[in-house]
Amino acid sequence: MTIPNSLTRAAQNAIGTSAILREAPRPGTKQKAQLRRYEVSTLLPNGDISQNRHIAPALPMFEDAFCAFTRGSVVETEQGPMAIEDLLPGDTVLTQDGTSQPVLWKGSVTLIPGREDSRGRTRPLTRIMADTFGMQKPMSGVITGPSARLLGTPAHLRHLNGGQPMLTPVHEFQDGMNVIETLPPTPVELFHICLPRHSVIRVDGLEFETYHPGINAARMISQSLRSIYLNLFSHIESLSDFGPLLYPRAGDGEIDAITA
Repeated sequence: MTIPNSLTRAAQNAIGTSAILREAPRPGTKQKAQLRRYEVSTLLPNGDISQNRHIAPALPMFEDAFCAFTRGSVVETEQGPMAIEDLLPGDTVLTQDGTSQPVLWKGSVTLIPGREDSRGRTRPLTRIMADTFGMQKPMSGVITGPSARLLGTPAHLRHLNGGQPMLTPVHEFQDGMNVIETLPPTPVELFHICLPRHSVIRVDGLEFETYHPGINAARMISQSLRSIYLNLFSHIESLSDFGPLLYPRAGDGEIDAITA
């Protein structure tokens, strides 16, 4: 199996990103925009795996593509339970509808959740205690990343979708007892995966979504940054290639509807 490394491509990304950010500085601030290193593995059409390192902005839309699952999170696959860090493109993951799909893309990033970025933001993690959502849900204590979404609707968001299931950010379930925020002061490695279509998979006994930027993605990112974002995903050419959402998604008091 061939695993090429494209450090040249990463360097070109860094140069291009820096140039774009210099062209559009944030008004009223002298802080430099942060860049972050993102690790990406992609399944190639011939079955090989491409591993690349990208330098791209530390912006929410970029980070959300990598920040769902912490190291040690256990994913249900056709081969049995597998730690997220051991999962490779080409491995088949079991989905909620009983079918299995191959992993096309896996991304990872290392960050310090308790450290503020140039805009004063932190990226807190969420700890879910064992049996919070029922017997073995989760099977043991789980720590998720800031972009993880669970299939479920907390009481305060049921008005958004008539009480029907939604994909909800894990922090919306925080209650100060069984689901709590945590800000480790040391680096944490986080992961996310893409399948051929947006899906719900079982991780540590809970139902989480696979990565999808959302139906409003085109409005969340400038045209100049879009090419840098899309360069993280060699298996797609445009935002529409992510396909429709499997379920509506809640976030910030709003809801993403399902696209046709």
